[in-house]
Amino acid sequence: MKKSDKKASKAPVSETKWYEFGRKTTLRSHIWVYFMAFVVAILLLLWLFQFFFLNSYYQAAKTKQIKSVAATIELSVMNEDVSAVAELIDKLAFENNMCIAITDKFANFKFVSDFMGGRSVITDQGGFRLFEYRNRLLYGSDDEIYEKQASDRFTKTELLYGKILGDTDYLIFISSSIEPVDSTAQIIKQQLIYITIIIFELAFIITMLLSKRLSAPIVKITESAKDFAKGNYSVRFEGNDYAEVEALSNTLNYAVKEVSKVDELRRDIISNTSHDLRTPLTMIKAYAEMIRDLSGDNPEKRNEHIGVIIDETDRLSALVNNILEISKLQSGAIQLEMSEFSIHEKLSEVMSRYKILSERDGYEFELKLDEDVICEGDQQKLEQVFYNLINNAVNYSGDSRRIIVRQINKPGFVRIEVTDFGKGIEKDKLPVIFDRYYRDEHTKRDVVGTGLGLSIVKEILKLHKFPFGVQSELGKGSTFWFEIRIKPDNKR
Repeated sequence: MKKSDKKASKAPVSETKWYEFGRKTTLRSHIWVYFMAFVVAILLLLWLFQFFFLNSYYQAAKTKQIKSVAATIELSVMNEDVSAVAELIDKLAFENNMCIAITDKFANFKFVSDFMGGRSVITDQGGFRLFEYRNRLLYGSDDEIYEKQASDRFTKTELLYGKILGDTDYLIFISSSIEPVDSTAQIIKQQLIYITIIIFELAFIITMLLSKRLSAPIVKITESAKDFAKGNYSVRFEGNDYAEVEALSNTLNYAVKEVSKVDELRRDIISNTSHDLRTPLTMIKAYAEMIRDLSGDNPEKRNEHIGVIIDETDRLSALVNNILEISKLQSGAIQLEMSEFSIHEKLSEVMSRYKILSERDGYEFELKLDEDVICEGDQQKLEQVFYNLINNAVNYSGDSRRIIVRQINKPGFVRIEVTDFGKGIEKDKLPVIFDRYYRDEHTKRDVVGTGLGLSIVKEILKLHKFPFGVQSELGKGSTFWFEIRIKPDNKR
Protein backbone atom coordinates (compact mmCIF):
# COMPACT_ATOMS: atom_id res chain seq x y z
CA MET A 1 0.00 0.00 0.00
CA LYS A 2 1.22 3.51 -0.81
CA LYS A 3 2.00 6.00 1.94
CA SER A 4 -0.72 8.33 0.71
CA ASP A 5 -3.22 5.46 0.83
CA LYS A 6 -2.19 4.65 4.39
CA LYS A 7 -2.65 8.23 5.48
CA ALA A 8 -6.03 8.39 3.81
CA SER A 9 -7.16 5.17 5.46
CA LYS A 10 -6.17 6.47 8.90
CA ALA A 11 -8.30 9.61 8.62
CA PRO A 12 -11.50 9.24 10.66
CA VAL A 13 -14.71 9.31 8.70
CA SER A 14 -16.20 11.98 10.97
CA GLU A 15 -13.24 14.32 10.41
CA THR A 16 -13.59 13.97 6.66
CA LYS A 17 -17.23 14.92 6.88
CA TRP A 18 -16.49 17.97 9.01
CA TYR A 19 -13.87 19.09 6.52
CA GLU A 20 -16.29 18.60 3.65
CA PHE A 21 -18.89 20.59 5.53
CA GLY A 22 -16.41 23.41 6.04
CA ARG A 23 -15.85 23.69 2.29
CA LYS A 24 -19.57 24.06 1.54
CA THR A 25 -21.35 27.39 1.24
CA THR A 26 -22.64 28.59 4.59
CA LEU A 27 -26.24 29.50 5.38
CA ARG A 28 -25.12 33.05 6.09
CA SER A 29 -23.62 33.49 2.62
CA HIS A 30 -26.71 31.90 1.04
CA ILE A 31 -29.01 34.37 2.78
CA TRP A 32 -26.78 37.27 1.76
CA VAL A 33 -26.62 36.16 -1.87
CA TYR A 34 -30.39 35.57 -2.16
CA PHE A 35 -31.27 38.88 -0.54
CA MET A 36 -28.81 40.81 -2.71
CA ALA A 37 -30.09 39.00 -5.80
CA PHE A 38 -33.62 40.06 -4.85
CA VAL A 39 -32.51 43.70 -4.45
CA VAL A 40 -30.66 43.65 -7.79
CA ALA A 41 -33.74 42.15 -9.50
CA ILE A 42 -35.94 44.93 -8.08
CA LEU A 43 -33.48 47.62 -9.21
CA LEU A 44 -33.22 46.07 -12.68
CA LEU A 45 -37.01 46.14 -13.00
CA LEU A 46 -37.06 49.79 -11.96
CA TRP A 47 -34.37 50.67 -14.50
CA LEU A 48 -36.08 48.64 -17.20
CA PHE A 49 -39.41 50.39 -16.74
CA GLN A 50 -37.93 53.87 -16.31
CA PHE A 51 -35.47 53.72 -19.22
CA PHE A 52 -37.21 51.57 -21.82
CA PHE A 53 -40.93 51.54 -21.10
CA LEU A 54 -41.62 54.99 -19.65
CA ASN A 55 -42.20 56.74 -23.01
CA SER A 56 -44.39 54.01 -24.45
CA TYR A 57 -46.33 53.72 -21.19
CA TYR A 58 -46.81 57.51 -21.07
CA GLN A 59 -48.05 57.58 -24.66
CA ALA A 60 -50.45 54.71 -23.99
CA ALA A 61 -51.79 56.54 -20.93
CA LYS A 62 -52.16 59.76 -22.95
CA THR A 63 -54.03 57.92 -25.69
CA LYS A 64 -56.45 56.47 -23.19
CA GLN A 65 -56.91 59.91 -21.61
CA ILE A 66 -57.58 61.64 -24.97
CA LYS A 67 -60.11 58.98 -26.03
CA SER A 68 -61.86 59.30 -22.70
CA VAL A 69 -62.11 63.08 -23.11
CA ALA A 70 -63.45 62.67 -26.67
CA ALA A 71 -66.11 60.21 -25.49
CA THR A 72 -67.22 62.64 -22.75
CA ILE A 73 -67.51 65.50 -25.22
CA GLU A 74 -69.36 63.32 -27.76
CA LEU A 75 -71.92 62.38 -25.16
CA SER A 76 -72.37 66.04 -24.22
CA VAL A 77 -72.78 67.13 -27.86
CA MET A 78 -75.52 64.56 -28.34
CA ASN A 79 -77.45 65.58 -25.19
CA GLU A 80 -76.55 69.15 -24.12
CA ASP A 81 -76.97 72.67 -25.51
CA VAL A 82 -74.18 74.64 -27.16
CA SER A 83 -73.24 76.68 -24.07
CA ALA A 84 -72.88 73.55 -21.93
CA VAL A 85 -70.59 71.99 -24.53
CA ALA A 86 -68.39 75.10 -24.56
CA GLU A 87 -68.02 75.04 -20.77
CA LEU A 88 -67.22 71.31 -20.79
CA ILE A 89 -64.53 71.73 -23.48
CA ASP A 90 -62.88 74.57 -21.50
CA LYS A 91 -62.98 72.48 -18.32
CA LEU A 92 -61.50 69.33 -19.90
CA ALA A 93 -58.83 71.27 -21.83
CA PHE A 94 -57.77 73.04 -18.63
CA GLU A 95 -57.73 69.91 -16.46
CA ASN A 96 -55.75 67.83 -18.98
CA ASN A 97 -53.51 70.54 -20.52
CA MET A 98 -54.91 69.94 -23.99
CA CYS A 99 -56.10 71.79 -27.07
CA ILE A 100 -59.66 70.76 -27.99
CA ALA A 101 -61.45 71.93 -31.14
CA ILE A 102 -64.83 71.13 -32.66
CA THR A 103 -65.32 71.93 -36.35
CA ASP A 104 -68.05 71.60 -38.89
CA LYS A 105 -67.70 69.34 -41.92
CA PHE A 106 -65.80 72.08 -43.73
CA ALA A 107 -63.20 72.26 -40.95
CA ASN A 108 -64.45 75.59 -39.66
CA PHE A 109 -63.94 76.04 -35.89
CA LYS A 110 -67.10 75.98 -33.78
CA PHE A 111 -65.46 75.66 -30.37
CA VAL A 112 -61.79 75.93 -29.51
CA SER A 113 -60.13 75.71 -26.10
CA ASP A 114 -56.31 75.78 -26.06
CA PHE A 115 -54.42 75.35 -22.81
CA MET A 116 -51.11 74.47 -24.50
CA GLY A 117 -49.84 78.06 -24.64
CA GLY A 118 -50.79 78.55 -28.29
CA ARG A 119 -48.36 75.88 -29.40
CA SER A 120 -50.82 73.22 -30.49
CA VAL A 121 -50.67 71.88 -34.03
CA ILE A 122 -54.44 72.45 -34.15
CA THR A 123 -54.20 76.22 -33.65
CA ASP A 124 -50.76 76.71 -35.23
CA GLN A 125 -51.59 77.66 -38.81
CA GLY A 126 -48.07 76.83 -39.95
CA GLY A 127 -48.59 73.19 -39.20
CA PHE A 128 -52.27 73.03 -39.61
CA ARG A 129 -53.49 69.88 -41.45
CA LEU A 130 -57.10 69.63 -40.37
CA PHE A 131 -58.40 69.51 -43.97
CA GLU A 132 -56.37 66.40 -44.61
CA TYR A 133 -57.72 64.76 -41.45
CA ARG A 134 -61.25 65.94 -42.23
CA ASN A 135 -61.07 64.30 -45.68
CA ARG A 136 -59.77 61.06 -44.20
CA LEU A 137 -62.60 60.95 -41.69
CA LEU A 138 -65.41 61.94 -44.08
CA TYR A 139 -64.34 60.22 -47.27
CA GLY A 140 -61.69 57.72 -46.22
CA SER A 141 -61.82 54.43 -44.38
CA ASP A 142 -60.70 55.81 -41.02
CA ASP A 143 -63.28 55.95 -38.21
CA GLU A 144 -60.81 57.84 -36.05
CA ILE A 145 -57.34 59.30 -36.39
CA TYR A 146 -54.60 58.93 -33.85
CA GLU A 147 -51.00 59.77 -34.63
CA LYS A 148 -47.96 61.73 -33.59
CA GLN A 149 -47.74 65.17 -35.15
CA ALA A 150 -44.59 67.28 -35.17
CA SER A 151 -44.91 71.05 -34.97
CA ASP A 152 -42.59 72.64 -37.55
CA ARG A 153 -42.79 75.96 -35.76
CA PHE A 154 -42.18 74.90 -32.19
CA THR A 155 -40.16 71.75 -32.92
CA LYS A 156 -42.10 69.54 -30.57
CA THR A 157 -44.20 66.40 -30.82
CA GLU A 158 -47.87 66.06 -30.00
CA LEU A 159 -50.46 63.34 -29.98
CA LEU A 160 -53.30 64.31 -32.32
CA TYR A 161 -56.70 62.62 -32.17
CA GLY A 162 -59.73 63.19 -34.42
CA LYS A 163 -63.13 61.61 -35.07
CA ILE A 164 -66.71 62.42 -36.19
CA LEU A 165 -69.01 63.17 -33.26
CA GLY A 166 -71.67 60.50 -33.55
CA ASP A 167 -74.35 61.11 -36.21
CA THR A 168 -73.71 64.88 -36.30
CA ASP A 169 -71.89 66.96 -38.89
CA TYR A 170 -69.28 67.93 -36.30
CA LEU A 171 -65.70 66.72 -35.97
CA ILE A 172 -63.57 66.81 -32.83
CA PHE A 173 -59.82 67.23 -32.74
CA ILE A 174 -57.73 66.90 -29.58
CA SER A 175 -54.02 67.60 -29.26
CA SER A 176 -51.73 66.92 -26.26
CA SER A 177 -47.99 67.37 -25.97
CA ILE A 178 -45.71 64.47 -25.06
CA GLU A 179 -42.52 66.48 -24.86
CA PRO A 180 -42.52 66.97 -21.08
CA VAL A 181 -42.18 63.20 -20.56
CA ASP A 182 -38.70 63.26 -22.05
CA SER A 183 -37.41 65.86 -19.62
CA THR A 184 -39.27 64.20 -16.75
CA ALA A 185 -37.75 60.86 -17.67
CA GLN A 186 -34.30 62.42 -17.70
CA ILE A 187 -34.81 63.74 -14.16
CA ILE A 188 -36.17 60.37 -13.00
CA LYS A 189 -33.16 58.58 -14.47
CA GLN A 190 -30.78 60.87 -12.61
CA GLN A 191 -32.66 60.31 -9.38
CA LEU A 192 -32.72 56.58 -10.02
CA ILE A 193 -28.94 56.48 -10.16
CA TYR A 194 -28.70 57.97 -6.65
CA ILE A 195 -31.53 55.79 -5.40
CA THR A 196 -29.80 52.69 -6.76
CA ILE A 197 -26.52 53.54 -5.02
CA ILE A 198 -28.28 54.22 -1.70
CA ILE A 199 -30.48 51.12 -1.86
CA PHE A 200 -27.55 48.90 -2.82
CA GLU A 201 -25.43 50.14 0.09
CA LEU A 202 -28.31 49.80 2.54
CA ALA A 203 -29.14 46.33 1.20
CA PHE A 204 -25.52 45.27 1.59
CA ILE A 205 -25.40 46.36 5.24
CA ILE A 206 -28.86 45.01 6.10
CA THR A 207 -28.24 41.63 4.47
CA MET A 208 -24.93 41.27 6.29
CA LEU A 209 -26.61 41.92 9.64
CA LEU A 210 -29.69 39.89 8.80
CA SER A 211 -27.76 36.87 7.52
CA LYS A 212 -25.59 36.92 10.63
CA ARG A 213 -28.63 37.07 12.88
CA LEU A 214 -30.49 34.33 10.99
CA SER A 215 -27.52 31.97 10.90
CA ALA A 216 -26.43 32.56 14.52
CA PRO A 217 -28.89 30.08 16.12
CA ILE A 218 -28.03 27.44 13.51
CA VAL A 219 -24.31 27.91 14.22
CA LYS A 220 -25.04 27.61 17.95
CA ILE A 221 -27.03 24.41 17.40
CA THR A 222 -24.20 23.02 15.25
CA GLU A 223 -21.67 23.62 18.03
CA SER A 224 -23.96 21.91 20.53
CA ALA A 225 -24.42 19.01 18.09
CA LYS A 226 -20.64 18.56 17.96
CA ASP A 227 -20.54 18.26 21.76
CA PHE A 228 -23.46 15.83 21.63
CA ALA A 229 -21.65 13.74 19.02
CA LYS A 230 -18.69 13.48 21.41
CA GLY A 231 -20.93 11.90 24.05
CA ASN A 232 -21.82 14.97 26.10
CA TYR A 233 -25.44 14.21 27.03
CA SER A 234 -25.72 17.25 29.30
CA VAL A 235 -25.63 19.57 26.28
CA ARG A 236 -28.63 21.84 25.72
CA PHE A 237 -29.78 23.11 22.33
CA GLU A 238 -30.94 26.72 22.37
CA GLY A 239 -32.86 28.46 19.59
CA ASN A 240 -35.35 30.89 21.07
CA ASP A 241 -35.00 33.51 18.33
CA TYR A 242 -37.36 31.89 15.79
CA ALA A 243 -40.23 29.46 16.07
CA GLU A 244 -38.75 26.98 13.56
CA VAL A 245 -35.33 27.00 15.21
CA GLU A 246 -36.93 26.66 18.64
CA ALA A 247 -38.93 23.65 17.39
CA LEU A 248 -35.70 22.12 16.06
CA SER A 249 -33.96 22.78 19.39
CA ASN A 250 -36.80 21.18 21.35
CA THR A 251 -36.69 18.13 19.08
CA LEU A 252 -32.92 17.82 19.50
CA ASN A 253 -33.19 18.25 23.28
CA TYR A 254 -35.78 15.48 23.30
CA ALA A 255 -33.44 13.34 21.20
CA VAL A 256 -30.60 14.01 23.67
CA LYS A 257 -32.85 12.98 26.53
CA GLU A 258 -33.92 9.77 24.80
CA VAL A 259 -30.38 8.89 23.68
CA SER A 260 -29.10 9.47 27.20
CA LYS A 261 -31.82 7.14 28.50
CA VAL A 262 -30.80 4.53 25.93
CA ASP A 263 -27.17 4.96 26.92
CA GLU A 264 -28.09 4.59 30.57
CA LEU A 265 -30.17 1.53 29.74
CA ARG A 266 -27.24 0.10 27.78
CA ARG A 267 -24.91 0.58 30.74
CA ASP A 268 -27.45 -0.93 33.13
CA ILE A 269 -28.02 -3.92 30.86
CA ILE A 270 -24.29 -4.49 30.47
CA SER A 271 -23.72 -4.12 34.22
CA ASN A 272 -26.62 -6.31 35.30
CA THR A 273 -26.24 -8.84 32.52
CA SER A 274 -22.54 -9.21 33.25
CA HIS A 275 -23.45 -9.75 36.91
CA ASP A 276 -26.03 -12.38 36.01
CA LEU A 277 -23.62 -14.06 33.62
CA ARG A 278 -20.77 -13.99 36.10
CA THR A 279 -22.74 -15.64 38.93
CA PRO A 280 -23.83 -18.82 37.10
CA LEU A 281 -20.51 -19.07 35.29
CA THR A 282 -18.72 -18.92 38.65
CA MET A 283 -21.00 -21.59 40.06
CA ILE A 284 -20.62 -23.78 36.98
CA LYS A 285 -16.85 -23.54 37.25
CA ALA A 286 -16.91 -24.16 41.03
CA TYR A 287 -19.13 -27.21 40.81
CA ALA A 288 -17.20 -28.58 37.83
CA GLU A 289 -14.01 -28.31 39.92
CA MET A 290 -15.75 -30.01 42.84
CA ILE A 291 -16.75 -32.90 40.57
CA ARG A 292 -13.19 -33.10 39.34
CA ASP A 293 -11.55 -32.88 42.77
CA LEU A 294 -14.06 -34.20 45.31
CA SER A 295 -17.20 -35.91 44.10
CA GLY A 296 -16.01 -37.65 41.00
CA ASP A 297 -16.15 -41.06 42.73
CA ASN A 298 -19.28 -40.32 44.77
CA PRO A 299 -22.36 -40.81 42.52
CA GLU A 300 -24.75 -39.01 44.91
CA LYS A 301 -22.59 -35.93 45.30
CA ARG A 302 -21.65 -35.96 41.64
CA ASN A 303 -25.30 -35.98 40.54
CA GLU A 304 -26.09 -33.15 42.96
CA HIS A 305 -23.24 -31.04 41.59
CA ILE A 306 -24.14 -31.85 37.98
CA GLY A 307 -27.75 -30.82 38.73
CA VAL A 308 -26.53 -27.40 39.92
CA ILE A 309 -24.45 -27.05 36.75
CA ILE A 310 -27.51 -27.89 34.62
CA ASP A 311 -29.70 -25.37 36.53
CA GLU A 312 -27.14 -22.61 36.10
CA THR A 313 -26.75 -23.47 32.41
CA ASP A 314 -30.52 -23.21 31.99
CA ARG A 315 -30.43 -19.84 33.74
CA LEU A 316 -27.72 -18.64 31.35
CA SER A 317 -29.69 -19.92 28.37
CA ALA A 318 -32.86 -18.12 29.54
CA LEU A 319 -30.93 -14.87 30.00
CA VAL A 320 -29.43 -15.03 26.51
CA ASN A 321 -32.82 -15.92 24.99
CA ASN A 322 -34.47 -12.98 26.73
CA ILE A 323 -31.81 -10.57 25.50
CA LEU A 324 -32.29 -11.84 21.95
CA GLU A 325 -36.08 -11.58 22.34
CA ILE A 326 -35.86 -7.91 23.38
CA SER A 327 -33.49 -7.17 20.50
CA LYS A 328 -35.91 -8.71 17.99
CA LEU A 329 -38.92 -6.89 19.44
CA GLN A 330 -37.17 -3.52 19.47
CA SER A 331 -35.83 -3.93 15.96
CA GLY A 332 -39.29 -4.66 14.55
CA ALA A 333 -38.13 -7.98 13.13
CA ILE A 334 -41.04 -9.86 14.74
CA GLN A 335 -44.44 -9.88 13.03
CA LEU A 336 -47.58 -10.56 15.03
CA GLU A 337 -49.68 -13.60 14.15
CA MET A 338 -53.16 -12.38 15.08
CA SER A 339 -55.86 -14.88 16.01
CA GLU A 340 -59.01 -15.17 18.13
CA PHE A 341 -59.10 -16.89 21.53
CA SER A 342 -61.26 -17.29 24.62
CA ILE A 343 -59.89 -15.28 27.53
CA HIS A 344 -61.17 -17.90 29.98
CA GLU A 345 -59.40 -20.74 28.19
CA LYS A 346 -56.15 -18.79 27.93
CA LEU A 347 -56.07 -17.70 31.58
CA SER A 348 -57.01 -21.18 32.81
CA GLU A 349 -54.28 -22.72 30.66
CA VAL A 350 -51.67 -20.30 31.97
CA MET A 351 -52.64 -20.70 35.62
CA SER A 352 -52.52 -24.52 35.39
CA ARG A 353 -48.74 -24.24 34.96
CA TYR A 354 -48.37 -22.80 38.46
CA LYS A 355 -49.88 -25.73 40.39
CA ILE A 356 -46.40 -27.04 41.10
CA LEU A 357 -45.47 -23.78 42.86
CA SER A 358 -48.66 -24.01 44.94
CA GLU A 359 -47.96 -27.60 45.95
CA ARG A 360 -44.18 -27.31 46.40
CA ASP A 361 -43.64 -23.80 47.76
CA GLY A 362 -47.00 -22.82 49.20
CA TYR A 363 -47.91 -20.05 46.76
CA GLU A 364 -51.60 -19.10 46.67
CA PHE A 365 -52.94 -18.26 43.20
CA GLU A 366 -56.44 -16.78 42.88
CA LEU A 367 -58.10 -16.39 39.46
CA LYS A 368 -61.08 -13.99 39.35
CA LEU A 369 -62.90 -14.21 36.05
CA ASP A 370 -65.53 -11.98 34.50
CA GLU A 371 -67.85 -13.14 31.70
CA ASP A 372 -65.96 -14.98 28.94
CA VAL A 373 -65.15 -12.95 25.82
CA ILE A 374 -63.35 -13.55 22.53
CA CYS A 375 -60.16 -11.51 22.19
CA GLU A 376 -57.82 -10.79 19.30
CA GLY A 377 -54.03 -10.91 19.47
CA ASP A 378 -50.89 -12.98 19.02
CA GLN A 379 -51.62 -15.83 21.44
CA GLN A 380 -48.03 -16.96 21.82
CA LYS A 381 -46.77 -13.45 22.58
CA LEU A 382 -49.64 -12.69 24.96
CA GLU A 383 -48.98 -15.95 26.80
CA GLN A 384 -45.45 -14.67 27.34
CA VAL A 385 -46.92 -11.46 28.79
CA PHE A 386 -49.12 -13.51 31.19
CA TYR A 387 -46.19 -15.66 32.32
CA ASN A 388 -43.80 -12.76 32.76
CA LEU A 389 -46.26 -10.74 34.85
CA ILE A 390 -47.18 -13.72 37.02
CA ASN A 391 -43.52 -14.70 37.44
CA ASN A 392 -42.78 -11.10 38.42
CA ALA A 393 -45.58 -11.27 41.00
CA VAL A 394 -44.12 -14.54 42.33
CA ASN A 395 -40.67 -13.01 42.64
CA TYR A 396 -41.95 -9.97 44.56
CA SER A 397 -44.88 -11.47 46.51
CA GLY A 398 -42.78 -11.59 49.67
CA ASP A 399 -43.88 -13.62 52.66
CA SER A 400 -47.57 -13.47 51.70
CA ARG A 401 -46.98 -15.69 48.63
CA ARG A 402 -50.44 -14.64 47.42
CA ILE A 403 -51.08 -13.64 43.79
CA ILE A 404 -54.43 -12.57 42.27
CA VAL A 405 -55.06 -12.66 38.52
CA ARG A 406 -58.20 -10.68 37.70
CA GLN A 407 -60.27 -10.30 34.48
CA ILE A 408 -62.38 -7.12 34.16
CA ASN A 409 -64.60 -6.68 31.10
CA LYS A 410 -65.10 -3.17 29.74
CA PRO A 411 -66.65 -1.83 26.51
CA GLY A 412 -64.42 -2.90 23.64
CA PHE A 413 -61.64 -4.44 25.72
CA VAL A 414 -60.83 -6.69 28.65
CA ARG A 415 -58.47 -5.60 31.42
CA ILE A 416 -56.09 -8.12 32.97
CA GLU A 417 -54.61 -7.36 36.38
CA VAL A 418 -51.89 -9.31 38.21
CA THR A 419 -51.62 -8.33 41.88
CA ASP A 420 -49.04 -9.30 44.48
CA PHE A 421 -48.96 -8.34 48.16
CA GLY A 422 -45.23 -7.82 48.53
CA LYS A 423 -43.34 -4.74 49.64
CA GLY A 424 -44.38 -2.63 46.59
CA ILE A 425 -42.37 -0.31 44.36
CA GLU A 426 -40.98 3.10 45.22
CA LYS A 427 -42.66 6.04 43.44
CA ASP A 428 -39.47 7.22 41.75
CA LYS A 429 -39.04 3.78 40.15
CA LEU A 430 -42.60 3.47 38.82
CA PRO A 431 -42.02 5.57 35.64
CA VAL A 432 -39.02 3.42 34.64
CA ILE A 433 -40.10 0.00 35.85
CA PHE A 434 -40.84 -1.11 32.26
CA ASP A 435 -37.99 0.85 30.64
CA ARG A 436 -34.89 -0.36 32.43
CA TYR A 437 -33.19 -3.55 33.54
CA TYR A 438 -34.85 -3.70 36.93
CA ARG A 439 -34.51 -6.34 39.62
CA ASP A 440 -34.70 -5.99 43.36
CA GLU A 441 -31.44 -7.07 44.91
CA HIS A 442 -33.29 -8.80 47.79
CA THR A 443 -35.20 -11.17 45.50
CA LYS A 444 -34.65 -14.82 46.23
CA ARG A 445 -32.41 -16.55 43.77
CA ASP A 446 -34.50 -19.72 43.50
CA VAL A 447 -37.43 -17.90 41.86
CA VAL A 448 -35.91 -14.83 40.24
CA GLY A 449 -35.76 -14.68 36.44
CA THR A 450 -33.38 -12.82 34.19
CA GLY A 451 -34.56 -9.33 35.09
CA LEU A 452 -35.78 -8.66 31.55
CA GLY A 453 -39.35 -9.89 31.90
CA LEU A 454 -41.04 -6.49 32.21
CA SER A 455 -39.03 -5.10 29.32
CA ILE A 456 -40.29 -7.96 27.14
CA VAL A 457 -43.87 -7.30 28.36
CA LYS A 458 -43.54 -3.65 27.36
CA GLU A 459 -42.26 -4.42 23.85
CA ILE A 460 -44.94 -7.06 23.16
CA LEU A 461 -47.79 -4.80 24.31
CA LYS A 462 -46.37 -1.85 22.34
CA LEU A 463 -46.30 -4.09 19.27
CA HIS A 464 -49.98 -4.90 19.86
CA LYS A 465 -50.73 -1.22 20.66
CA PHE A 466 -52.34 -2.37 23.93
CA PRO A 467 -52.28 0.04 26.92
CA PHE A 468 -50.48 -1.13 30.06
CA GLY A 469 -49.26 0.19 33.40
CA VAL A 470 -48.60 -0.44 37.08
CA GLN A 471 -50.06 0.72 40.39
CA SER A 472 -48.12 0.19 43.58
CA GLU A 473 -48.00 1.22 47.23
CA LEU A 474 -45.07 0.55 49.52
CA GLY A 475 -45.82 -2.14 52.04
CA LYS A 476 -49.04 -3.23 50.29
CA GLY A 477 -47.94 -4.68 46.96
CA SER A 478 -48.26 -3.93 43.25
CA THR A 479 -50.80 -4.42 40.45
CA PHE A 480 -49.57 -4.74 36.88
CA TRP A 481 -52.30 -4.39 34.24
CA PHE A 482 -52.84 -4.38 30.50
CA GLU A 483 -55.86 -4.32 28.17
CA ILE A 484 -56.71 -6.61 25.23
CA ARG A 485 -59.13 -5.76 22.44
CA ILE A 486 -62.36 -7.73 22.31
CA LYS A 487 -63.55 -9.02 18.94
CA PRO A 488 -66.46 -6.76 17.86
CA ASP A 489 -69.07 -9.53 17.42
CA ASN A 490 -67.54 -11.49 20.36
CA LYS A 491 -67.89 -14.76 18.40
CA ARG A 492 -65.33 -17.17 17.00
